[in-house]
Amino acid sequence: MTSNITESLNSILRDEREYPVASIFNSIAHRFGEIFRKRYAEVDNSKTTFIPVAERILWENMTEGDKLYVNNINRSTTEFTVLGYGRSAKVNLLRRSCSYRKYNLVKLPCAHTMEALRLKHGDEYGNSIYNHSLQIYSKESYLLAYLEPICAAPLESEWSVA
Repeated sequence: MTSNITESLNSILRDEREYPVASIFNSIAHRFGEIFRKRYAEVDNSKTTFIPVAERILWENMTEGDKLYVNNINRSTTEFTVLGYGRSAKVNLLRRSCSYRKYNLVKLPCAHTMEALRLKHGDEYGNSIYNHSLQIYSKESYLLAYLEPICAAPLESEWSVA
């Protein structure tokens, strides 16, 4: 994983390798600033509640969840058994967990969780999806992360010599 990240950064900075260190930092700040501005604008212009990638994952999980069957044997409002593809999953909405662990790790409702939410809230379960997701995926959280500017390093000619 580290070598892939290093190789990616090396390919971006191929021309800058021979520059002085301050110029390399300024180049990095400039390039990352451009990437951050593009990402900020893309998310800011979207009409979604969550960032586009998270919305796509939620949509895919909703579609996949349509093929599953959910059961609420103990009549609990938070625990469900979801069946499909010859397997079963245990979903606990209160704990925000699924026995398949995808929901536990990503904190976006997986297909099993989508079906549990649909049983609990009916076909109008759309808002509950966002309430059962980690808010780091919200458009507002994402925009806050990209709000801070990246400052360039002062060049040697800008430093005062004592």
